[in-house]
Amino acid sequence: MAASKTPLYDNHEALGARIVDFHGWLMPVQYKGVIEEHNFVRNSAGLFDVCHMGEFLVAGPKAQDYVNHLVTNDISKAEDGQCVYTPMCREDGTIIDDLIVYKHNSGHFMLVVNASNIEKDFSWAKSRLNDLPAGTTLKNVSDKTGLLALQGPKAVEVLSKMCDLDVAGLKRFHFKDDVMVGDAKALVSRTGYTGEDGFELYVSSSDAPKLWETILKAGGDLVQPIGLGARDTLRLESALMLYGNDIDDDTTPFDATIGWTVKLDKGEFIGQDALKKQKASGVKKRLVGFELVDKGVPRQGYKVCVSGKEIGHVTSGTFSPTLGKSIGLAYVKPDYAMVGASFDVIIRDKPYKARVVELPFYRRG
Repeated sequence: MAASKTPLYDNHEALGARIVDFHGWLMPVQYKGVIEEHNFVRNSAGLFDVCHMGEFLVAGPKAQDYVNHLVTNDISKAEDGQCVYTPMCREDGTIIDDLIVYKHNSGHFMLVVNASNIEKDFSWAKSRLNDLPAGTTLKNVSDKTGLLALQGPKAVEVLSKMCDLDVAGLKRFHFKDDVMVGDAKALVSRTGYTGEDGFELYVSSSDAPKLWETILKAGGDLVQPIGLGARDTLRLESALMLYGNDIDDDTTPFDATIGWTVKLDKGEFIGQDALKKQKASGVKKRLVGFELVDKGVPRQGYKVCVSGKEIGHVTSGTFSPTLGKSIGLAYVKPDYAMVGASFDVIIRDKPYKARVVELPFYRRG
């Protein structure tokens, strides 16, 4: 099957981006270079194409009950206009996907899911409509929705130049709908995937190319387009997980140390019984952050060993441009998960010393 193009594909080509196939989408991996783009986001503002992400709309008098049954976090505690990060699990507690729920009100929600999981997630969510009384509607509007992310310490300054919203006054993990950004009507949320301040802008897919150009023009020297390469190093420095690497069909929220997203005392939800049992009995593996003591670069799938015995594997790894050292995430046996613990990462059949460190690796000032 041919890879899909986002509405911004022509914009990327015009800018000379290097295009790669990312989970079936033709996406820009870099424009000028990963390290340069990474550092620009940490110091100014970067513009990302995130149009490949999926969006589902949920509506109806029982919409909140339905969404709360579907995910582990407690959506009923969120206020109108708030975004909530949450896993969506199976009955056995394993993660189908991690997503962000946008709560317009108790009868109107948007679920934002990972690009590689759109079909899987929609099929699962649709199958669960029968779990609750009729009257809830679920629509996949991914093809009609464009999504741009503006991230970095200068993001407020850039967006304020073209927006009729008090950008600086928008609270973190909150959103406003029907905001005019340039000539496009957008839903603007103060969220992101870089560890920096920033915003995500949801528009009609037909408005995305013009909005991209508007932001680059209005931002001037303060904004640059950023590819997937820097997006990955930025999110890893901030210990933000990537589905398919750090969480997948074989992990639970407690394995992945996001147990804070599991509200066991709320109403009934999918996976609740299994997660209660796991919390009581403890996990058999735990996600940790580590830095290499020896020089080398860890990558996904590399073995983690102690005295030659395998105790886990790397899920994400890179050289951190901000910290100037190699970092990674890995699942290890709980006995080796404490901060300061040491193990070896096997790189090309050779052991490289590493130690467990506190997460996130990077935290903005």
